[in-house]
Amino acid sequence: AEPLTYPCRPRSRSPPRCWLRSNPYQGSLLQDSVRRYLQLPADQTVLILHAKVAQKSYGNEKRFFCPPPCVYLSGPGWKLKQEQIKARDLGEAGFRVCGYMGLDSMDNSLMETQKLSFEEQPDAKGFSCAKTLYISDTDKRKHFRLVLKLFFSNGQEIGTFHSKLIKVISKPSQKKQSLKNTDLCISSGSKVSLFNRLRSQTVSTRYLSVEGGAFIASARQWAAFTLYLADERCTRSEFPLREGYIRYGSVVQLVCTATGVTLPPLIIRKVMKQYAMLDVDEPISQLHKCAFQFQGSDRMYLCLSTDKVIQFQASPCPKEANRELLNDGSCWTIISTETVEYTFSESLACVREPVSPVPLIAALQLTGGGDVAMLEVQGEYFHAHLKVWFGDVEAETMYRSPKSLVCVVPDVSAFGSEWRWLRYPITVPLLLIRDDGLIYSSSFTFTYTPEQSCIPGQQVLADVPQDSDRLLDSIHQEFTRTNFHLFMQT
Repeated sequence: AEPLTYPCRPRSRSPPRCWLRSNPYQGSLLQDSVRRYLQLPADQTVLILHAKVAQKSYGNEKRFFCPPPCVYLSGPGWKLKQEQIKARDLGEAGFRVCGYMGLDSMDNSLMETQKLSFEEQPDAKGFSCAKTLYISDTDKRKHFRLVLKLFFSNGQEIGTFHSKLIKVISKPSQKKQSLKNTDLCISSGSKVSLFNRLRSQTVSTRYLSVEGGAFIASARQWAAFTLYLADERCTRSEFPLREGYIRYGSVVQLVCTATGVTLPPLIIRKVMKQYAMLDVDEPISQLHKCAFQFQGSDRMYLCLSTDKVIQFQASPCPKEANRELLNDGSCWTIISTETVEYTFSESLACVREPVSPVPLIAALQLTGGGDVAMLEVQGEYFHAHLKVWFGDVEAETMYRSPKSLVCVVPDVSAFGSEWRWLRYPITVPLLLIRDDGLIYSSSFTFTYTPEQSCIPGQQVLADVPQDSDRLLDSIHQEFTRTNFHLFMQT
């Protein structure tokens, strides 16, 4: 994000009394805990991956969501929490994580749910997926969310987590897409999943994924790929990316969001009855069949062979030069995906309540005037028991709505006397902390930085006279009145 600036002056008055702050004793204990956390973060992260659209089922058929919603558990805090439960309960079975996933409903009750059992992967992440979720034609909603409830196997509830909104569609559109219907179009920079079904059989579904730095076709796990629209005139080594909606015939680049592994430049083609259409130029829609031709190759296409990803050479069509014949493994279905990530840390808190709702920070906005800078934290799932912390410094916080918190930016001197004369930027992490000490970290940081006119390392005084305290105070006041700004970034 672009940094925002605000002239910061010495505080001449206190913030309004209605703003919340911990009492001194509690604040001191909490500050010690936050300092230990910052030295050795023990986060617990819940990552939910799901498709952006879902096809409705009709009658007795069940169109299971494809790709299936996946849940990943990561972070050192999980193992630490499990060890605490194991030591307390003196049992081997009580610390395993399990859960249920289902669709939300109008009355906030869960409809049909699927039990999730987590398995540990080689990278130490816990993984599970819900393969049998679907939405029936009796559900008339146009959008819904997935609801994930997590527990430890001793019955202790961890929390409830929601997916992003999922749009309900009846079936893939066969008409030429219009950019007026942007909900179904796929834009450059968005995340997609690719899957293949041999002879349209559900049991043969394979998902494009990445394992060990190589592309594979997996029957169990799928990867989200960022789909970029690229400049076809450039070589692979220099690949400037462009904005806009993806159209058939465009040169694109697929980048794995988890590993960063990238495929060579590809030309995306529309597929009709197992033919790649070379002359189609229209926006790509959700759940369309498509093929990926390697740019500059002789009819070579991205193809799967059992669990391997290979190149397949298409056959020219002698009667129609604008078509090339593909095999089943070269025909992919494309769908947009979403990810939502919840991060928290119970390591230093005696938490008896579920960790949810876990707040999500989306943006920061610096405002205010006079001698107090105000920061509005924008996002979701905020509540009145949260306070904003700048590193290990608590800020006076006011709850405005479930989507907004407002706080007073602490003076830089709150980070210690050594920052009284700010010579170089300092960056602190932005945290949200619940009343009981539960820590919610974020990807956002806040940076205090001096004016460019203040040269780092510049000698303030050559000789310090006897009345140095008074002179230093006057220098400090003059410096802080005009010579530093606040920046925030993510």
